[in-house]
Amino acid sequence: MDFNSYQKTAQKTDRVPLKGDPAADRTARLVPLLGLAGEVGTLLAGYKKFLRDGDAYELFVDNVGEEVGDLLWYLANVAEKWGLSLDQLAAANLDKTSDRWRLPGVKDLRRRPNELLDHGYPPAQRLPRTFAVEIRSVGRDKGPEERVELHYRGRKVGDRLGDNTYAESGYRFHDVFHLANAAILGWSPVARSVIFDRKRRVDDLVDAVEDGGRAIVIEEGMVAFLFEHARHHHWFEDVTDIDYAVLKTVRVMTTELEVKRRPLWEVEQAILQGFNVWRRVRDARGGRVVGDLYRRSLSYEPLPQGQGS
Repeated sequence: MDFNSYQKTAQKTDRVPLKGDPAADRTARLVPLLGLAGEVGTLLAGYKKFLRDGDAYELFVDNVGEEVGDLLWYLANVAEKWGLSLDQLAAANLDKTSDRWRLPGVKDLRRRPNELLDHGYPPAQRLPRTFAVEIRSVGRDKGPEERVELHYRGRKVGDRLGDNTYAESGYRFHDVFHLANAAILGWSPVARSVIFDRKRRVDDLVDAVEDGGRAIVIEEGMVAFLFEHARHHHWFEDVTDIDYAVLKTVRVMTTELEVKRRPLWEVEQAILQGFNVWRRVRDARGGRVVGDLYRRSLSYEPLPQGQGS
C-alpha cells in the first residue's frame, strides 16, 4: 500500500472530520495532534515497562508495532486536515535527510570537472582547482592591533586585516573560511574576487549577481555568523556535526546564490575543515592554506622559515 492510498482509506474511520465550520474545524485539527502526543506517551510507557521487566514483558514488540500503526493513522489525519499529501511529505523528507547527511557507502568524494560551479567559463575566470595561499603576520603595522596579509603566487593580495574586536579573537585569519568555501564548495565570491581575481566578467549578469558586492557581503555575513557561533562552542574543536538550525541559517542566507546547489552535508564539511585549518593558523600566527577543489579538501602547512610572525 502506498502512502496516498493509506491516507485516503484512513479518513473513513475519522470520528471528528472537518465540517467547514471554523470553530469546529479547529477542534477537528487538534484531535489528531493530541492523538500523536498520546500515542508517543503510550509508546514511551511501554518502553519503560520493557526496561523494568526485560524479557518478562513479552508483548513489547507487538505493542510497538500497534502504537507505530496508530501514529501513522494520526499522521495521515493531520496531513489530510491541512491539505497535505503523506506521499509527498515522505518524498520531501527523504530529500531533506539526504541533503543533510551524506549517504553511507559513498567513499569517493572526488569531484568531476563538470560538477564545479564555474565549469564552462574561460580558464582565467575559474577558481583555481588547486591553490596554496600564505597568511603572514605583519605585526601591529602602526595600528592598534595585530594584522596579517595574504600572499598568492608570490604576490600580496587583498588588504591587511586585523581582528577588529576588543579582545584578540583571531578573526584576522578568517580568510581561511573563504578558502574553505572555495575548496570544498567550489564557491566563494570573496576568494574569487579578492584573493584569486577570477571574476566571471564574460557574463555581466553572473559577474554582478554571483561575484559582485552583494554576494561578497552575504558570504562575509555568513562567515561572521559562523565565527560567533563557533566562539561559544570551543571553536568547533572535536565537533563532528554542526547544529541543523545553523546549517539552515546558512542555506537561507545564500538561497539566491549558486551555492544553494550544494547539499548541507557539504556545507558542514566546509565549516568543519575551515575551522580545523583556522585553529592551526591562529595558533601558529600564520601558515600556508592548501586547497583542492577536486578532492574537496583544505589543509594546513607551516610557513617557510622566516616568513611567520
